[in-house]
Amino acid sequence: MKKCFLSVAILFMAVISAKAQFSLGAKAGINFSKINTSNVSESTITGYQAGLFARFGSSLYLQPEVYLGSSGGKFDFNNNGGTVTTEGKVRFTTLNVPLLIGKGFGGDNLNFRVMAGPIFSYVLDKNQSFNDNVSGAFNDFGDYKKSTLGYQVGGGVDIGHITADLRYEGGLTKINENYGQRQNIWALSVGFKFF
Repeated sequence: MKKCFLSVAILFMAVISAKAQFSLGAKAGINFSKINTSNVSESTITGYQAGLFARFGSSLYLQPEVYLGSSGGKFDFNNNGGTVTTEGKVRFTTLNVPLLIGKGFGGDNLNFRVMAGPIFSYVLDKNQSFNDNVSGAFNDFGDYKKSTLGYQVGGGVDIGHITADLRYEGGLTKINENYGQRQNIWALSVGFKFF
């Protein structure tokens, strides 16, 4: 699957390279992530993202990115028929590589954009807190994969060299097969195009 995405990216870059406009920039922002889980109540945690992006093209563009991010989720476990509630939390530090295809509407000084594409995430660090009651009742609950594949969709605006995006990220692969866990993220970022 990775080879397929790489082939599409190379083909797309070759098609637009003849009249490509190129820009490179840095971005940072916040995100709100939740891990959907079967039979467990979950809630959102706040994280961050910071990294670099490149954009090839103007009206129709390809935007590869690489950034560090923090995401995860909180869980409420009901034990003993709902009389005892136990909480747990996991936070990942990830290296994220989205490859977005987008369409711009506007000019150089004011441009509105929509974009979508796949994202590959690799877990660099995991910090989780589940007590012994959770570990005993929910075997392998914190057994998370090191890498996942997802998708991003969103919109953005460019005002001169300043760029802002609002995106939704959903999981195509489960981060834990045993409990059907998939991560969902809403991300808001602001960036600056160097050129």
